[in-house]
Amino acid sequence: MAEFESNMEFKGKSNPSTMATSFFNRSLTIHSSKSSPKDFAPSSSRFYYSFESMKGKVKQLCNIFESSREPKSVLHETQSQSLTQASKLKSVKSMGPGYHRYIFGFSNNGIRLPGTEDRIVVYFTSLRGVRRTFEDCYAVRMIFRGFRVCIDERDVSMDSAYRKELQSVLGGKTVSLPQVFIRGNRVGDAEVIKQMFETGELAKVLDGFPRRQPGFVCEACGDVRFMPCGNCSGSRKVFDEDEGVPKRCLECNENGLIRCPDCGS
Repeated sequence: MAEFESNMEFKGKSNPSTMATSFFNRSLTIHSSKSSPKDFAPSSSRFYYSFESMKGKVKQLCNIFESSREPKSVLHETQSQSLTQASKLKSVKSMGPGYHRYIFGFSNNGIRLPGTEDRIVVYFTSLRGVRRTFEDCYAVRMIFRGFRVCIDERDVSMDSAYRKELQSVLGGKTVSLPQVFIRGNRVGDAEVIKQMFETGELAKVLDGFPRRQPGFVCEACGDVRFMPCGNCSGSRKVFDEDEGVPKRCLECNENGLIRCPDCGS
């Protein structure tokens, strides 16, 4: 017991210096941690001022680039306008001499549709099997409807007789739809009509045709141009009382439809 107390006294005599040094070091570390925000305060203010000066320089550079970019945009617009005008002139020239011959009253390639000298005939399809063909047919029909002229629309998908008629006129050639005939002369397909519409020549060609009232819709067929057959009610079959057997109706087409008597004739 005496030895333990002597050891404790020895340790107590030797420990105060080490305890003082450790406490002194701890006080220094605490003091340094408390003084660190003061040390960083000047650097943060310098960083703030440098950031503001950098922002001002960036604004100056943006103003310089924006001012130099304005005349380029104006030049780009003028160049695009000149290119569009040149493309229109090129498209008109690419149509060939047949286009100019038709405008001056000559037939295009000698192809004519007899009995249609007083009307506009458009062969088209209402089926959406081929998207490009349907879009071309729809665009041509909307162009003519925009002029409010009466059109003889012949849907080859609703009546196969129109397809056979077009093939006989073109000599059995396979052509793309739509096909347009004006005053009995073949004008061409959708590309020709679009080019004539863009250049303003289509309005000159259509001058003299009767115009419809704005928003006109046929009350009989709703501008479909076809109606169910009144003889067979669209069934394509009629009952022969003399023979007592059903027979094929001769007044409608293969779909049991007839042309609208008000707008399709």
